[in-house]
Amino acid sequence: MALWGGRFAQGPEDSVFALSRSVHFDWRLAAYDLRSSMAHLAVLKKSGLLAAKEADAINAALRELATQVADGSFAPIDTDEDVHSALERGLTEKLGVVGGALRAGRSRNDQVTTDLRLFSIDHMLEIATLITHLQSAILEKAAEYVNDPAPGFTHIQHAQPVSFGHELAKHAHAFARDLDRINDWLTRTSVNSLGAGALAGSSLTLDPAFTAKNLGFDSTFANSIDAVSDRDYVAEALFICAMIGNHLSRIGEEWTLWSSQEFAWAKVADAYSTGSSIMPQKKNPDVAELARGKSGRLVGNLVSVMTMLKALPFAYNRDLQEDKEPLFDSIDTLLLVLPAVTGMIATTDFDREKMALAAPTGFSLATEIADYLAKKNVPFAQAHEAAGKCVSLCESSDRQLHQLTNSELLAVHPELDGEVRELLTVHGALSSRTTAGGTAPTLVAQQIKDALIANTTTQKEIANKQRAFSEMMSA
Repeated sequence: MALWGGRFAQGPEDSVFALSRSVHFDWRLAAYDLRSSMAHLAVLKKSGLLAAKEADAINAALRELATQVADGSFAPIDTDEDVHSALERGLTEKLGVVGGALRAGRSRNDQVTTDLRLFSIDHMLEIATLITHLQSAILEKAAEYVNDPAPGFTHIQHAQPVSFGHELAKHAHAFARDLDRINDWLTRTSVNSLGAGALAGSSLTLDPAFTAKNLGFDSTFANSIDAVSDRDYVAEALFICAMIGNHLSRIGEEWTLWSSQEFAWAKVADAYSTGSSIMPQKKNPDVAELARGKSGRLVGNLVSVMTMLKALPFAYNRDLQEDKEPLFDSIDTLLLVLPAVTGMIATTDFDREKMALAAPTGFSLATEIADYLAKKNVPFAQAHEAAGKCVSLCESSDRQLHQLTNSELLAVHPELDGEVRELLTVHGALSSRTTAGGTAPTLVAQQIKDALIANTTTQKEIANKQRAFSEMMSA
């Protein structure tokens, strides 16, 4: 059922209708459109724009339609242009011309952005929940390896020994920032747009604040033109999804490296691996690789919408129809990837012995020499130079740092004596890193404990928001 056409002598050409038609993807908004329609109906009834009898009939039809949409007994047909026209068709089939009364004071322009805000809030909360589950898996795995040393890397070169629990736990902190971003985004997104009309508001006695409360929004629009044209919340949601994807990609890269024969640190569970159609010995870390690969898709969706939004004039433009598919795709992608990565992490075992043996290699304890001299008030530039000379001496004689003789150490620097050897151990290096957030195992254990407590709190907060949203949707 077309929602326009009175001034047109003929309908659109088939090619134009096919280009304009969006119901094949925006039908996902149906439940949210019905809920926002109920809120709009309440305002029309409250203001006397609809008689109580008509309003009650429309409300009953909307609720019946919601049940039919949920169970699949009502669905779009070929002549429906979008989710809004399909649902109005459903109403008029039930009520006749009265079904069209709900359009008073409302345009698809304010309607669609309201629906999309509701959809986005619902699904970003779902993503947030999955992130907290992923954080739990990361932190619980990290807790298993707090006291296990491993090489720390910069530039994929051995840098300094670290607690492997510290190495794993870093990912949980990245996802904590994603959760912070989602929480901030919720505040900016929780704005009611109904009542803005096509762009200029309405001459009817509507009450946007009443509708905002009905739909669980924190506030209502301040400018009706901005209300119908604003898609910042879509772009920002896509940015958050892209950042989550990047953080997942880093996990994917590390797991792929760690499970390689060259590293042989990680043993990925069979349930999270695949084989080869030609090489029977292969065990591939496909979950890690797909997590890494999907990040490009998420970044691409962000770029697509940002490019579409660039330089749009004035209020609503049909270009904005292109906001939905990238958003839907990014949400679907994360809902697919997050549980798989969570399972992969939870079921991976690491070779403690291999990591410990690798921890001191590559002269990763050289910084201990520089720090030893710095504690003796040697300027760090000189201390750094002396430590470098020790490394060079070892390389030329195929030895490790702790094998340098007292005379060799003193020849490098007069303050460098044999006592430094007591620090040239992995255990000593780890234990000495006691600055806040450092890799000393005692600190790492507390960091993980604190992060798990914060994770539990966040899970409860998200669950409360989801419960409130579910109650609003079913009201």
